[in-house]
Order: sequence, then C-alpha cells, then structure tokens
Amino acid sequence: MNGTLFIVATPIGNLEDLTPRARQTLVEVNLIAAEDTRHTGRLLMYIGCKTKLMILHDHNEEKIVSSIIKRLKAGDNVALVCDAGTPLVSDPGFRLVRAAHEHGVIVSPIPGVSAVIAALSVAGISTDHFCFEGFAPSKHVARREWLENLASERRTIIIYESVHRIMQCLDDMVDIFGSDRQAFIGRE
Repeated sequence: MNGTLFIVATPIGNLEDLTPRARQTLVEVNLIAAEDTRHTGRLLMYIGCKTKLMILHDHNEEKIVSSIIKRLKAGDNVALVCDAGTPLVSDPGFRLVRAAHEHGVIVSPIPGVSAVIAALSVAGISTDHFCFEGFAPSKHVARREWLENLASERRTIIIYESVHRIMQCLDDMVDIFGSDRQAFIGRE
C-alpha cells in the first residue's frame, strides 16, 4: 500500500502561523523533504518534532525524486515543505508531485500560509482578477523584456522579487508600466 505525499504550508514569518493540522502531519510522517533543512530544522525544533529531514531543492530534485517515490511506494508518508509558505509556489517540488501522480501516490495538501494571497489581501488593489507571475528574471535585459510582456495586463499582477533587486525592478516597472500604475510592496 502506497504512502501519501503531503504538501505542507509553513509559516512565512511567524512560527505561530503553523496550523495544528500541519504540525500533526509533520510529527506523524516518516520523512520531511525540505528546501533548506537548517531553516525547517528551526521550525521542527520549535514544535518539538524529531522527524527525519531530507533536502530537496532545485539543484537536487531531479536526482532524489526516485528515492522519495520508492519510500512512498513502500508505504512511508512524506511531507514536502518549503522555507516559507505553500510549497511549489515559486519553490521546488513540481517534479516530485508529478512523479507521485505518475506512480499512483496520493498527494494531499495541508493548506495554510500563502505569501501570494497574504500580500494580495492587504494590498488595497483589486482582488477580483489577478495573475501570479513568480520571480522576476534577475538579469536586467531579461527582466525588462519580461515586464514588457506584462505591460498590457489589466489584472492585478503579483510578482516576487529579491530584496537585493527590488529597487532596480521598481525602476524598470516605472519605465515600462508608467508612473501612474498603482503598486504595493509587501514582505512577510
């Protein structure tokens, strides 16, 4: 009998935002696949969880998916977490979830914090229609081309950007979208 792959949302900034169901899942699974084991280790220590951790990030995901699927097929339950928020939303895990579906493994969400929705809910910008575009390209020319493709978008656009590049991205947005377009910047 196959185990279950749980996609577990974790707190964005406040550890108290972990849901009781997420806490219980993390304690009860056989393995936690985490984007950064040091980061997740702090959360697990906070909740008193001793479940074994395995690192899963963009650079190793393709290599370790088969070992996780093997464990799931053997009946182990596995939780996938990212550093903050809901896994797979601009975070690793897609290959694992796709492989789980291909192998008939149940994939179950444990909902909770989502940075996209949290930011949208406090922005004061239309929430009726929006699109999420993920992280802006880090290179200047690629970012400008990417933004130019979004210039005619009328829905609220949600973009992730590194704190180290936010000013350059905002400058490009003003150049491309114009200075009269409403914007909101949020963090945690």
